[in-house]
Amino acid sequence: MNQMIEELLILVNQQDTPIGTMPKLLAHQRGCLHRAFSIFIFNHKNELLIQQRALHKYHSAGQWANSCCSHPRPQEETHDAALRRLNDELGFSTELKHVGEFIYKADVYGGLIEHEYDHLFVGYYDALVIPNPDEVSAIRWVSLDVLDKEIRIHPEKFTPWFKKIWEKYPLLNFYS
Repeated sequence: MNQMIEELLILVNQQDTPIGTMPKLLAHQRGCLHRAFSIFIFNHKNELLIQQRALHKYHSAGQWANSCCSHPRPQEETHDAALRRLNDELGFSTELKHVGEFIYKADVYGGLIEHEYDHLFVGYYDALVIPNPDEVSAIRWVSLDVLDKEIRIHPEKFTPWFKKIWEKYPLLNFYS
């Protein structure tokens, strides 16, 4: 837990210009806008890899999310951070393409707010995925049609940011 509290996030303005840093938990308690990224990994069947967040996470524990998401460290390029976290969380590396960005704000419960300038990355991978149990409870490959139905029928099972990305990019049309 202390490591998570000490992790610094890059605070940014509405144009993604860094304006300072803040400990991760404090930034989420105050709802400060910070830099983040969300990764979407597809396989040759055009299925999306989604992950269930580890049950001990301090927010959104046990909810389903996109393939990988996190924050760059101060002085770390966002693309480099995305590659680092993909390997840390899911145990593999692949080429990632930056496909967009947007700002969102979401209540993630427990008095915590995600307010992120979120960079979106897409990649492809077809080999074995071995998730880090400290980060991920489960993974699965899912077709976009099935995922769309699941999000509509059981939105409570998915993280707020994943649902916001899904709304902004229906069926993730940017993946091809």
